Amino acid sequence: MISTLEKEITLRFLKARKKDGFLNVISIFSFIGISLGVAVLIIVMSVMNGFRTELINKIVGFNAHITVKPYDKSINFNNSQNDNLKFISKNLILSNSSEAIIIREQNSKGILLRGYLEKDFSKLELINNENFFGKNRKLKKNTISIGRELSFNLDLDVGDDITIMSSSGVETLIGNLPKQKTFTIESIFESGLVEFDNNVIFLNLKTLEEFSNLSKKDRYLEIYLKKPQDIQNQKKIVQNIFPNYLVFTWADMNKSLFSALKVERNVMFIILSLIIIVAAFNIISGLTILVKNKTKDIAILKSIGVLNKSIVRIFFLVGLIIGSSATFFGIFIGVIFSYYVENVRAFISSTFDLTLFPEEIYFLSTMPSEINVGSIFLISFCSILITIIVSIFPAMKAAQLDPVKALKYE
Repeated sequence: MISTLEKEITLRFLKARKKDGFLNVISIFSFIGISLGVAVLIIVMSVMNGFRTELINKIVGFNAHITVKPYDKSINFNNSQNDNLKFISKNLILSNSSEAIIIREQNSKGILLRGYLEKDFSKLELINNENFFGKNRKLKKNTISIGRELSFNLDLDVGDDITIMSSSGVETLIGNLPKQKTFTIESIFESGLVEFDNNVIFLNLKTLEEFSNLSKKDRYLEIYLKKPQDIQNQKKIVQNIFPNYLVFTWADMNKSLFSALKVERNVMFIILSLIIIVAAFNIISGLTILVKNKTKDIAILKSIGVLNKSIVRIFFLVGLIIGSSATFFGIFIGVIFSYYVENVRAFISSTFDLTLFPEEIYFLSTMPSEINVGSIFLISFCSILITIIVSIFPAMKAAQLDPVKALKYE
């Protein structure tokens, strides 16, 4: 328990005096360094959390939460299985896919064809956003829906005709020749991910199967969950319903991407934590100089009966107050900056004509930010813990001071 005397002495030692000018400079630099480290760490973590969330939203926008693929037989489920699926899902959609080549005048490009039943296409989240262009949200026979990036690259628009060459062939007198078919562009979608918008085309499921020589047993089931945040537990439920089928989630499909993001986030946390550690070590210097300057005061305190543990607590409190106040100030700055990070980015970009967040690289038009209370708590805990550790040595040094020698040479 900290006594009233210890509190008063601690506050007196924290007050600036003219003869302690160099000490004050070190204390100020320690405060600024810790505050800056904490603030930057919160901002970077918030932006990376926001980027991850936005990326997940975009990926889930064109991928099912859970997909069931057959090995060698078509997907069939009875009423009991159907009831179990309906309990956890909001949409069950059958689909199929194949590779093909799109031909436009002198240009050709490899693409992925994804087929949906006419009634199911409109259930996709991707089709129901404001960036969908076209009067019809259904996939009729011989019509397709293409991505905005592909429409830009090949100069295509709604109503244009386009030739697609299938990866499967048709037997003729001169051998096996690839199928070619002309489709009309019914609509244009935009997911926000350039790679997807440039490489995927939607078309009618039955048309796709006929065009690519696929059968019903090749179809897979796309499951869109009511509670996608509980995806791992619900994957187990689906796997129990379909024990002889391949079951995977959107996270499984993008495991390498999110593993890389996690590694990058952890590396950034470690690197930026070094700023806090370096600044915290200034507290050691500051407290060591404070002990040197207060040698006479310490000797007098010991002479009147103040215990060593009280001396330790006094200097420990000085370091802890500096580190804690710097940490909380850094949290305040970091949270405010994280909240308005997009406004800051837009201001810097317009003022200095700089592109800080190119959309073609990051797939996002704005800088996302997601303030996570857990991350802030972890950062503040680590910062204060570092402060506690570096404050112990100078405090112990002060307690070991011999009052007789101190007063003799003072």
